[in-house]
Amino acid sequence: YPTWKRTLSRRAREAQMKRFCKAQAIQRRLEEIEVTFRELEQQGIKLEKLLRDEEGSPANQKTQWMNQLLYLVQKKNSLMSEESDLMISVQELKLEEQQWQLDQKLRCYMNKEESLKTPEDHAAEQEILVQLLEVVNKRNVLIHIQEEKRLSEL
Repeated sequence: YPTWKRTLSRRAREAQMKRFCKAQAIQRRLEEIEVTFRELEQQGIKLEKLLRDEEGSPANQKTQWMNQLLYLVQKKNSLMSEESDLMISVQELKLEEQQWQLDQKLRCYMNKEESLKTPEDHAAEQEILVQLLEVVNKRNVLIHIQEEKRLSEL
Protein backbone atom coordinates (compact mmCIF):
# COMPACT_ATOMS: atom_id res chain seq x y z
CA TYR A 1 0.00 0.00 0.00
CA PRO A 2 1.83 3.11 -1.18
CA THR A 3 2.66 5.86 1.28
CA TRP A 4 0.68 8.49 -0.64
CA LYS A 5 -2.49 6.38 -0.37
CA ARG A 6 -2.06 6.03 3.39
CA THR A 7 -1.44 9.77 3.65
CA LEU A 8 -4.56 10.55 1.62
CA SER A 9 -6.60 8.14 3.72
CA ARG A 10 -5.32 9.64 6.97
CA ARG A 11 -6.01 13.18 5.79
CA ALA A 12 -9.50 12.20 4.70
CA ARG A 13 -10.23 10.72 8.15
CA GLU A 14 -8.84 13.83 9.84
CA ALA A 15 -10.98 16.10 7.66
CA GLN A 16 -14.03 13.97 8.39
CA MET A 17 -13.38 14.14 12.15
CA LYS A 18 -12.87 17.89 11.88
CA ARG A 19 -16.24 18.26 10.12
CA PHE A 20 -17.88 16.05 12.75
CA CYS A 21 -16.45 18.09 15.63
CA LYS A 22 -17.49 21.32 13.94
CA ALA A 23 -21.02 19.95 13.44
CA GLN A 24 -21.22 19.01 17.11
CA ALA A 25 -20.05 22.48 18.17
CA ILE A 26 -22.63 24.10 15.88
CA GLN A 27 -25.37 21.88 17.30
CA ARG A 28 -24.41 22.80 20.87
CA ARG A 29 -24.40 26.50 20.01
CA LEU A 30 -27.80 26.24 18.31
CA GLU A 31 -29.20 24.63 21.45
CA GLU A 32 -27.67 27.39 23.60
CA ILE A 33 -29.22 30.01 21.33
CA GLU A 34 -32.62 28.33 21.66
CA VAL A 35 -32.39 28.45 25.47
CA THR A 36 -31.29 32.09 25.36
CA PHE A 37 -34.22 32.91 23.05
CA ARG A 38 -36.64 31.50 25.60
CA GLU A 39 -35.00 33.45 28.43
CA LEU A 40 -35.09 36.69 26.44
CA GLU A 41 -38.73 36.06 25.56
CA GLN A 42 -39.63 35.66 29.25
CA GLN A 43 -37.73 38.82 30.21
CA GLY A 44 -39.42 40.70 27.38
CA ILE A 45 -42.87 39.57 28.53
CA LYS A 46 -42.14 40.76 32.08
CA LEU A 47 -40.91 44.15 30.85
CA GLU A 48 -43.91 44.55 28.57
CA LYS A 49 -46.29 43.83 31.46
CA LEU A 50 -44.45 46.34 33.64
CA LEU A 51 -44.73 48.99 30.94
CA ARG A 52 -48.44 48.38 30.40
CA ASP A 53 -49.53 47.92 34.02
CA GLU A 54 -47.59 50.65 35.79
CA GLU A 55 -49.47 53.84 34.94
CA GLY A 56 -48.29 55.69 38.02
CA SER A 57 -44.60 54.88 37.60
CA PRO A 58 -42.10 57.70 37.27
CA ALA A 59 -41.06 58.60 33.73
CA ASN A 60 -37.44 57.67 34.34
CA GLN A 61 -38.52 54.15 35.46
CA LYS A 62 -40.54 53.72 32.26
CA THR A 63 -37.57 54.95 30.22
CA GLN A 64 -35.33 52.43 31.95
CA TRP A 65 -37.78 49.60 31.22
CA MET A 66 -38.06 50.71 27.61
CA ASN A 67 -34.27 50.74 27.26
CA GLN A 68 -34.11 47.24 28.75
CA LEU A 69 -36.75 46.08 26.29
CA LEU A 70 -34.85 47.58 23.36
CA TYR A 71 -31.67 45.90 24.61
CA LEU A 72 -33.48 42.55 24.65
CA VAL A 73 -34.71 43.09 21.11
CA GLN A 74 -31.19 43.97 19.98
CA LYS A 75 -29.78 40.87 21.68
CA LYS A 76 -32.47 38.68 20.11
CA ASN A 77 -31.71 40.10 16.66
CA SER A 78 -28.02 39.42 17.22
CA LEU A 79 -28.77 35.82 18.18
CA MET A 80 -31.01 35.38 15.15
CA SER A 81 -28.18 36.59 12.94
CA GLU A 82 -25.77 34.15 14.60
CA GLU A 83 -28.31 31.34 14.21
CA SER A 84 -28.61 32.17 10.51
CA ASP A 85 -24.82 32.01 10.14
CA LEU A 86 -24.74 28.67 11.91
CA MET A 87 -27.43 27.26 9.65
CA ILE A 88 -25.38 28.30 6.64
CA SER A 89 -22.38 26.58 8.22
CA VAL A 90 -24.43 23.41 8.65
CA GLN A 91 -25.34 23.49 4.96
CA GLU A 92 -21.70 24.06 4.09
CA LEU A 93 -20.62 21.07 6.19
CA LYS A 94 -23.21 18.86 4.49
CA LEU A 95 -21.95 19.96 1.10
CA GLU A 96 -18.32 19.38 2.15
CA GLU A 97 -19.22 15.84 3.21
CA GLN A 98 -21.09 15.25 -0.03
CA GLN A 99 -18.14 16.57 -2.02
CA TRP A 100 -15.74 14.30 -0.12
CA GLN A 101 -17.91 11.24 -0.84
CA LEU A 102 -18.12 12.12 -4.53
CA ASP A 103 -14.35 12.64 -4.62
CA GLN A 104 -13.85 9.15 -3.19
CA LYS A 105 -16.15 7.60 -5.79
CA LEU A 106 -14.42 9.52 -8.56
CA ARG A 107 -10.98 8.40 -7.37
CA CYS A 108 -12.11 4.77 -7.61
CA TYR A 109 -13.07 5.24 -11.24
CA MET A 110 -10.01 7.30 -12.08
CA ASN A 111 -7.65 4.76 -10.50
CA LYS A 112 -9.08 2.06 -12.71
CA GLU A 113 -7.00 1.42 -15.81
CA GLU A 114 -8.56 3.01 -18.90
CA SER A 115 -8.55 -0.25 -20.91
CA LEU A 116 -10.54 -2.01 -18.15
CA LYS A 117 -13.29 0.60 -17.95
CA THR A 118 -16.67 -0.34 -19.36
CA PRO A 119 -19.04 2.15 -20.99
CA GLU A 120 -21.03 2.06 -17.73
CA ASP A 121 -17.89 3.06 -15.83
CA HIS A 122 -17.36 6.01 -18.16
CA ALA A 123 -21.00 7.06 -17.77
CA ALA A 124 -20.79 6.74 -13.98
CA GLU A 125 -17.58 8.77 -13.93
CA GLN A 126 -19.23 11.54 -15.96
CA GLU A 127 -22.29 11.49 -13.69
CA ILE A 128 -20.08 11.85 -10.61
CA LEU A 129 -18.28 14.78 -12.24
CA VAL A 130 -21.64 16.46 -12.92
CA GLN A 131 -22.74 15.90 -9.31
CA LEU A 132 -19.40 17.18 -8.04
CA LEU A 133 -19.79 20.34 -10.11
CA GLU A 134 -23.29 20.87 -8.69
CA VAL A 135 -21.99 20.53 -5.12
CA VAL A 136 -19.16 22.97 -5.80
CA ASN A 137 -21.64 25.46 -7.27
CA LYS A 138 -23.91 25.12 -4.22
CA ARG A 139 -20.95 25.75 -1.92
CA ASN A 140 -20.06 28.80 -4.01
CA VAL A 141 -23.62 30.13 -3.60
CA LEU A 142 -23.39 29.68 0.19
CA ILE A 143 -20.09 31.53 0.29
CA HIS A 144 -21.61 34.31 -1.81
CA ILE A 145 -24.60 34.54 0.59
CA GLN A 146 -22.25 34.75 3.59
CA GLU A 147 -20.21 37.47 1.93
CA GLU A 148 -23.31 39.51 1.05
CA LYS A 149 -24.58 39.15 4.62
CA ARG A 150 -21.23 40.23 6.04
CA LEU A 151 -21.11 43.28 3.76
CA SER A 152 -24.69 44.27 4.58
CA GLU A 153 -23.90 44.09 8.32
CA LEU A 154 -20.97 46.46 7.86
